[in-house]
Amino acid sequence: MSVFDPKKLFVKLIPPATSVQPIEGRKYTLTHSDATAELFVDIGVMYNYAAINWSMRDEVLAEWQRNQQGQLQLAGRVYVDGGEFSAEMAGIRFHIFRKEMDTALKGMIYGDLSFYSSYPSLLQAPIVLAYESAYPQYRQVYDYGTPLQYLQQIYSRRT
Repeated sequence: MSVFDPKKLFVKLIPPATSVQPIEGRKYTLTHSDATAELFVDIGVMYNYAAINWSMRDEVLAEWQRNQQGQLQLAGRVYVDGGEFSAEMAGIRFHIFRKEMDTALKGMIYGDLSFYSSYPSLLQAPIVLAYESAYPQYRQVYDYGTPLQYLQQIYSRRT
């Protein structure tokens, strides 16, 4: 995955979601192909569980929701393991997710540009991702900045 290429991004809007609705509860299912380096983002009111490779579990799920202060944030989760892997393998998965998250978030945000055009204030909203693991050292929550930061990186690389 490593480098974000908009030409390798495929976005599917799943009704009843539209390019502008819903805001709160808008869900993203991001998957990818190791073979082609393509990214697939499904946007809807529910996660697209059918798109998930259940043996690999390398998806990123995120949704717009309110934080404890009542502000909208893009909150997501990443499945590192549920105890089915050794601590060493869980560590490898954790580090791969951390390394590739920049590309994954660029795909998720770039894939929903029309949404941000309608709600530019969400460009400043926080992105928070929880890594789920049976091992406490990999059960972490990270602040990933804002959607604007990822769009700026995409457009600065293109100029």
